[in-house]
Amino acid sequence: MICRFKLVPAFACVMVLSALCAETPRVMPPLPAPQPGFVFPQKQTLNYAVDWRVFPAGVAAFHIEGDGNVQHVSVEADTVGAVNLLFRVTDRFQSSFNSQTGCSQQFAKQIVEGRRHVNSTLQFDYADKKAIFTEKNLVSGIKKHVETPIPPCVTDSLSAIFYAASQPMTVGKSFQFPLGDSTRTVKVTMRVEGREQITTPAGTFQTLRVEPTADAGVVKSRGNIWIWYTDDSRRIPVQMRARLFWGTITFRLTSIEPK
Repeated sequence: MICRFKLVPAFACVMVLSALCAETPRVMPPLPAPQPGFVFPQKQTLNYAVDWRVFPAGVAAFHIEGDGNVQHVSVEADTVGAVNLLFRVTDRFQSSFNSQTGCSQQFAKQIVEGRRHVNSTLQFDYADKKAIFTEKNLVSGIKKHVETPIPPCVTDSLSAIFYAASQPMTVGKSFQFPLGDSTRTVKVTMRVEGREQITTPAGTFQTLRVEPTADAGVVKSRGNIWIWYTDDSRRIPVQMRARLFWGTITFRLTSIEPK
């Protein structure tokens, strides 16, 4: 995945972790398994309003569903209002991971951003210790195929948002995990900065504010990313924000629905 930023939900949907592009560190931490007793949502849709600075930019719906030990996550992201006139976006993302180990199975994207139409898939082959990335530009017809080594277990840019909720969160403490990207593996550190009351269109929540960081890459020198998880057993991401050199983009939870 190439690190770049736009004023549209395409970036925003997986902005929290896919923005943390970095060169592969020599020492990679293991992926900690979810805490015993943590329960991922079985059928749930989280709806968000996406704002750029003070302007409405789009909407995003995260669908989470369990199927045995496999957790499926899908996202629909669309621009709204004036942003549609400048740069129309209709993007879709899908991922799946093992709810017992946290190991991702695959991550797929269907990107429609203006004239750019690209589909890609990232498969994790743990038996052969490699990630297999395929991409096709539906406009130019150009195809890409990349295979890269991976650790015994990794998460992906979309699953990581929900996988991270399964880890112990203590104010002032951090935890780390490897995140598999299209051409590299990134070591991500999640620091629990503090408790904060957050109000969104979905209500008022007591939250834990978490900042994901990487050892290097664009975010290190140009901005910050935060996720606010509910300070309870559900750990719902009720707000997500990226403050970057071109402005701030924020997700605010508008509703929670059964899928």
